[in-house]
Amino acid sequence: MHDARIDLLARQLIRYSTSLKKGEKVLIDLYDVPDSIGLALIRETRAKGAFPFLRIHSSRLTREMLQGAEDTQYQILAKHWLAEMKDMDAYIAVRGSHNIAESSDVPATNMKLAMKHLRAVIDHRVKKTKWCVLRWPTPSMAQQAGMSTEAFEDFYFKVCLVDYKSLLPAANALKKLMEATDEVHITGPGTDLKFSIKGIPAIVCAGTANIPDGEVFTAPVKDSVNGVISYNAPTIYQGIPFDSIKLTFEKGKVVKAESPGKNKEINKILDSDPGARYIGEFALGYNAAIKHPMRDILFDEKIGGSFHFTPGQAYEEADNGNRSQVHWDMVNIQRKDYGGGEIRFDGKVIRKDGVFLPKALAKLNG
Repeated sequence: MHDARIDLLARQLIRYSTSLKKGEKVLIDLYDVPDSIGLALIRETRAKGAFPFLRIHSSRLTREMLQGAEDTQYQILAKHWLAEMKDMDAYIAVRGSHNIAESSDVPATNMKLAMKHLRAVIDHRVKKTKWCVLRWPTPSMAQQAGMSTEAFEDFYFKVCLVDYKSLLPAANALKKLMEATDEVHITGPGTDLKFSIKGIPAIVCAGTANIPDGEVFTAPVKDSVNGVISYNAPTIYQGIPFDSIKLTFEKGKVVKAESPGKNKEINKILDSDPGARYIGEFALGYNAAIKHPMRDILFDEKIGGSFHFTPGQAYEEADNGNRSQVHWDMVNIQRKDYGGGEIRFDGKVIRKDGVFLPKALAKLNG
C-alpha cells in the first residue's frame, strides 16, 4: 500500500525546499532508498513542468569503489560528476542506510583521496544550485534511534513535514541577534568556551537545504576560540563511531582532542589538513520535534536545545576563511535532561538549559 506521506514529502521538497520552476533541471540522487520516493519526486518534478535527472547509488558498491580508490580514477569521476552538476538548477539527495558503518573499514587515505577530488562537485552543488539533502527511514536507522520501525517512520515524517515557514520570524530574530553579537560564552558540564562571531553573517536554515531542518549558523572568528568543550551527543565520521568527544582550544586551534578508545582515530582525522583543527561553523539547533541523538547528523544537529561546533570547512555564506576537506558537525545538547548549560551573547544569557529566553525567540522552543 502506498504511503501518502511520501507524496507530501516530495511535494514539499519540490515546491518549497527547492522551489522548482518550469523548465528547470533537478538531479535526483538516491542512495539505498525504495522506488516509491524516486517515483514521487519524478512525478512532482514533471507536475511543475521541470526536468528530472536520476542517479542511483548503493552504499556497498560505493564502499567497494573506495576500497581500491586510485587518484586517476577519482579525478575522472569527479570531472564527469562536476559536468553533470553544472547542468543542474537544483539537486535533491535522499540517502538511506542499511548499515551506518558500511564504510568504516575504508582506509582513511582512500577517503581523503576521494574527497580531494569530489570537493569541487560538492562546492558547486552548494554554491550554484538550489539543493536539499535528507535521509530515508530504514530499520537500521530505527535501531540506531532505539525505536521500532513503525514508530521511527512516524517520527521521521513528523519532523520532515514540520511547518518550517511558521518558524521563520523567530529564526530571523535569532539571526539578527547573532549578527549583533561579538563574544559568545558557552558553559555546561565539561564545557567553558569563549569565541567571537563579530562581523560574520548568520544564516537561517528552515527547510530549504536540509530536511529535517531547524538551525541558525554562523562561524567563529578563526583564531578567537579558547577553552574546552565536551560534546554529549555521539557522532559518526568517515564511518567511525565516536562518543564523548572533548576538544581543547588555544587561539582557535584544537590543541587536544579526546574520545574514549578513539584518540588515535580522532586525531588522524583532525590532522587531515591544517584547517581541520580550526572551527568552521557554530550553530544553534531549534527543531523541538527532535529530542535525542541517533548518530545521524542531519537529525542530530537540529535537536531542540542543542548547538554544534564544527571542526573544518566554513560555509562561504558565513565565512571565517577556514578551508579544509573536513567538516565534522559535533553536537552538544543543553537541555536539563542532558545536564543543562548556558549560552551568553556579550554577557547576556540568551539560552538556558536549552530554552531561548528572549521573547522574540520563544517560538523556537516548540
